[in-house]
Amino acid sequence: MNATTERDSTVIPRLTAMDRCDSCGAQAYIAAEVNGSELLFCAHHGRKYEEKLRAVATSWHDETSRLLES
Repeated sequence: MNATTERDSTVIPRLTAMDRCDSCGAQAYIAAEVNGSELLFCAHHGRKYEEKLRAVATSWHDETSRLLES
């Protein structure tokens, strides 16, 4: 199995209230892996930086849909 396949099959655990945005400290709903480091963002900052991050991220995990759950 090559590195790409292994990375694509990696399951990122569900983000919890303990996971905080690296920009502002709010609850994180987006996790991105860049250069082997995990970056966490709230919905606001995740959307703000999404275009640039997706260009360099090896993974992108978005749980912002949880904000709409009742």
